[in-house]
Amino acid sequence: MATHLDLQEQEQIDDLKAFWKQYGDLITWTLVVVLAGFAAWNGWNTWQRSQGVKAGALFDQIEQAVQAGDAERASRVFADLKERYPRATYTQQAALLAARLQYEKGQTDAARAALEWAAEHAGDEAYKAAARLRLAGLLMDAKEYDKALAQLDGIKDKSFEALVVDRRADVLLAQGKRDDARTAYQAALKAMDPALDYRRVVEAKLASLGGAAEIPAGGAAR
Repeated sequence: MATHLDLQEQEQIDDLKAFWKQYGDLITWTLVVVLAGFAAWNGWNTWQRSQGVKAGALFDQIEQAVQAGDAERASRVFADLKERYPRATYTQQAALLAARLQYEKGQTDAARAALEWAAEHAGDEAYKAAARLRLAGLLMDAKEYDKALAQLDGIKDKSFEALVVDRRADVLLAQGKRDDARTAYQAALKAMDPALDYRRVVEAKLASLGGAAEIPAGGAAR
């Protein structure tokens, strides 16, 4: 009996050796690839967390600069963020913060450059949309109306639809196209949440053109 079991075990061992000889390299390399991929994934996540922490520290600096009204410092920190962490969410936010302060300080060209960077390089469509919306306003002020409209055309985030139409109406009005502007303001109000306080601003602009806001379903216009 023992001899019979020994023979069976030997056959199994022989079969295992034959199997490993045929498929051993494939199994080994598959394991290597899987383990390397797992290690790379862990390494990537660790690197991403590290980058996020470092970018966050710089973002804190730009927030401090904005609070202090220090546009020069904000510009330097934003330039550092762009160079070192161009894909970080903090860098996208920093572009909008820096541009706002630069505009307030009369640094229109710097504000425009920051917004142009965000409009082109931000990874989040919402940040891109916000940058393009503000950039359109700067271009409108500079009487570059076609460029302003082109920025608005580039906004893909549907949640900005009402604001885009409102800004388009501003551009049309600046061009002297009062009828087109009135129609656009009406469209903006129609697309806008009735509970949004900004409706009052749009309604005032529409009223100045002799237009009336449509009463939203379920209540009076605010």
